[in-house]
Parts: sequence; structure tokens; C-alpha cells
Amino acid sequence: MENKSKLSKLYICIPLALFCCFLWGSAFPSIKVGYTLFNIGAEDSYSQLLFAGIRFFLAGVMVIAVGSLMQKQVLYPKNRLEFGRVALLSLFQTILQYTLFYIGLAHTSGVKSSILIAVNVFFSILVSTLVFRIERLTVQKAIGAIVGFVGIVVINFSADGFGSGFAFNGEGFMLLSALAYSVSSVLIKKYSESSNTVMLSGWQFLFGGAVMILIGFAAGGRITQFGGIKGILMIIYLAFISAAAYTIWGILLKHNPVSKLSVIGLMNPVFGVLLSAIFLGEAAEAFSRKNLFALFLVCVGIFVVNIKFSLQKIKS
Repeated sequence: MENKSKLSKLYICIPLALFCCFLWGSAFPSIKVGYTLFNIGAEDSYSQLLFAGIRFFLAGVMVIAVGSLMQKQVLYPKNRLEFGRVALLSLFQTILQYTLFYIGLAHTSGVKSSILIAVNVFFSILVSTLVFRIERLTVQKAIGAIVGFVGIVVINFSADGFGSGFAFNGEGFMLLSALAYSVSSVLIKKYSESSNTVMLSGWQFLFGGAVMILIGFAAGGRITQFGGIKGILMIIYLAFISAAAYTIWGILLKHNPVSKLSVIGLMNPVFGVLLSAIFLGEAAEAFSRKNLFALFLVCVGIFVVNIKFSLQKIKS
């Protein structure tokens, strides 16, 4: 109970959640650099799936190894129930989410993809409140999510708008990817009540990564260039991003409402833009008035959703 109390406190929860968002945000420029190092074309979806599968498989190995050492016991699904939980969680969090994401990204623009993926905030709130009923839908949560989402729309808006048209294997897949992520967030919260969160995270990555490797390879995906030591370090870092961020996020979900963390998750694309500015030479765009205003809106959205927790603390 003490751990739960500490991880629910804003001064612990928000910095840890923002650290996860920072890691996920760093994945945007890292993946772009990785594609160059491994000579993977922008339209080569199945090689991208193979690349992603290797990343997530390694992430699973990292989580299981480190978690087992820290807890001084080998982490593994101990019964049929836990095997089922790992399989279902892996289906939504890794296999469906990222298969849909990589294929969808190949058939729509990056701008539209960023906006559509941000819809997972609304999906997460709706799934947790209306489908699984593990939280209560409030006006405050809805307002915070909307304000934050407007910030994501602003950061992606340009003089040409957002583009036009809707393709099921493009925009449709991106929406389904966001939905899969939202379902996985609720599942990890439910399952972590009686199963080890680190075990669930590690084994779902291991299983999901293996499935993605098989799908990508069977569909014709290949990695013909390994980028030397830089390529090896990059794939290790990408694996670390997934291993660290999803494990910490899963532990936070165990002790905090899904809606609270989902809105903080809107910082992912914000960090992505800022880190892309640093590592990809896009500073002029990243630090424009438009993007700074977008960052302000995202922060307001996070504040609105979380302010009631501060007020409760003051009253107590």
C-alpha cells in the first residue's frame, strides 16, 4: 500500500510519466536514423516490421533479465491464466498496435499519423470508463483531453492543412493502432492487480517481437545492412526505450487512473518534435510560436486532468 501511495503522488507520478514520454519521443528521430543505418526504405513496410520485431524482442529480453535480477527470481508466466494474459496483452500492445502503425504510416502522411495516434487519449478514456468501467468519466477529464489534443492538432497544422482523403490501410490502420494501444493500457492496469507487471511487460514484448519478426520475414522483409557499431548501438537504444518506458508506464498504470496518464502521454509527440529539432536539424520548426503554443496547450490539458489530485491533497 505504501508503494501505491507514493506512485500516486504527483511529484513522483508526473516526472516518471514525463521520463517515459521523453524516451518515446526520442524514438521518432532514433527510428529515422535507424532506417538509414539499416538501409530500410520508407515504403518497405515489411522490413520495418522485421526491424521493429527485433527491437521489441530485445526489449523483452532486457525486461525479463533485469527484472529477474532485481527481484532475485526468474520472471515467467506461472500458469495458464498468466500465459493467456501475456498473449492477449501482446496481441494489443505490440502485435496489433505496431503492425497497424507501420503499415498505416506507409500509406498516409506523417502529419496525419501524429494527429490520429494522439486520438488514443480519447480511446483510453472511453475504453476505461465506458467499456471496462474501471474509472468514472468526468467533465474535467474530457476537457483536459480535448485541450491537450488541440495542442497536438496545432503542432501538426501547416498552411496546407492536414491533407485530404481517407484510406482504410492508411488512416484507418492508424486509428485502429490507437485503439489497440488504448485497450492494452486498460489490460495492463487490470492484469497488474494480480500479476507481476514487469513479467507481463517483458514476456509480451518477447512474444510480440517474435511474431512481428515472423510476419515481417514471411512477407518479404529483409535487413541487408547492419550499420556497424552505430547500428548495433541504435537497435539496443531503441530496445531500451521500449523496455524502460513501457515497464515504468505499466507500473504507473497499476497505481494511477488510465485517463490521468493518457493525457500526460500527449507529451510524446511534443518531445518527438523537440528532439527531432536537436538531432535532425529541425530547430526552426520545432521552436516556432505555433509549436510553443501547442506545448502550452498540452501542459494545460495535463494540468486540468491532474489538478483535482492536488486539491484533494490540500484538503487532506
